[in-house]
Amino acid sequence: LGIIGSSAEVETKAASVPDTAGVYFVPALTGLFAPHWRPDARGTLVGLTHYSTAAHICRAMLEAICFQSGEVLTAMTKDEAAMHNAMELKRLVVDGGACVNNLLMQTQADLLGVPVFRPNYVETTALGAALAAGVGAGVWTEEDLLAQADGTNGRTFTPGNGEVDRARRKRRWAQALERSLDWGEEDTVA
Repeated sequence: LGIIGSSAEVETKAASVPDTAGVYFVPALTGLFAPHWRPDARGTLVGLTHYSTAAHICRAMLEAICFQSGEVLTAMTKDEAAMHNAMELKRLVVDGGACVNNLLMQTQADLLGVPVFRPNYVETTALGAALAAGVGAGVWTEEDLLAQADGTNGRTFTPGNGEVDRARRKRRWAQALERSLDWGEEDTVA
């Protein structure tokens, strides 16, 4: 679509506007997966007006990531409760390349209503593999690693909005999701 030249541009462009101005993006490009499981859904961009800009679309794209993550976390919580293990999300710890986006992390905290913690070292999969190899080679022990993992070396994003705003945005997201459904039944790829 030519909205951005690289993923590094998304945060700057999205942060140039205070909100999505009612624009919602549902990234169901090959259907909706967990927790919806709807292969007939398709990517949808709703709420556009003549005032909408590329920055609003970028912000809606970031919010979509957060909404989808929140839905999976909600489904996990419900699954735990069904197994008689009440679980309450008190803090989300993130890693990976996307979490370097400060606006994405703040939006995730706002939409979940819980703090989001990002460690200083975000590529923890590679770090974990290296640490496991070190344990296996006898360079250090698991106890050595656990003693150093206090969970304080990083940044915490705290929710900056209230429950009313969170509920309104989730309700509009649900409406956008509904509009993405039943598009794939007639599609054929040539």
